[in-house]
Amino acid sequence: MTFVQIIDCKTDRVDEMSRLMDSWVEATQGKRTATHSLMARDRSDSTHVLEIVEFPSYEEAMENSKLPETDRIFREMVALCDGEPTFTDLDVVRDEQLNKLVVRSFVDEVINKGDIGAADRLCTADYREHDPSQPSYDVDLATAKEANREIMEAFRPTCTIEGLVAEGDTVCLRMSFKGRHVGPYQGVEPTGRDVTGTGHATFRCRGGKIAESWWNVDDMGVMRQLGVVEG
Repeated sequence: MTFVQIIDCKTDRVDEMSRLMDSWVEATQGKRTATHSLMARDRSDSTHVLEIVEFPSYEEAMENSKLPETDRIFREMVALCDGEPTFTDLDVVRDEQLNKLVVRSFVDEVINKGDIGAADRLCTADYREHDPSQPSYDVDLATAKEANREIMEAFRPTCTIEGLVAEGDTVCLRMSFKGRHVGPYQGVEPTGRDVTGTGHATFRCRGGKIAESWWNVDDMGVMRQLGVVEG
């Protein structure tokens, strides 16, 4: 279970605190078990500072606290604070990265279920799509839907999410896919051949919807499997 520790302190030496965190990151390279560290300052009280550190588990957090570098940095941090910092230990019971949810929905509904119309609900009105395998690299939602419709009808593909990583408003997808060539695709008549491949896509989200996407799919590999180009 993911574990989060919140360190709450008062200090007017925030810049020094930030440099101290840089020192800790450098000193514990290759040793620390922490996976995410965030420092935040209260907008209503500039001396109120929170440090939030995430670990894979409570046990790994305890291993991290035993590092001599962690102990040294903590003592230096206390010296920068007005009084002793307080700690809140949290077991994470739910961690929902909402931008990942909309990308999963796009894969499930638009690709795997072939519901091209679902893109209207999942994408913003000013959505832009970038795909070097398409006639134009920068297209709007309506054009992207038609291009995707051709792919869906030609291959009836199934996409498997192999990895999904989110940071800020960006989600990166690593995927594999399979299908059968049952309809015309880019001038190639149906061959009935099975195709498989891999790809990556990056999505920029806004307001709970997908605003922009960049696709890199092994289209040349698909063409080889169709016998259009030599391997």
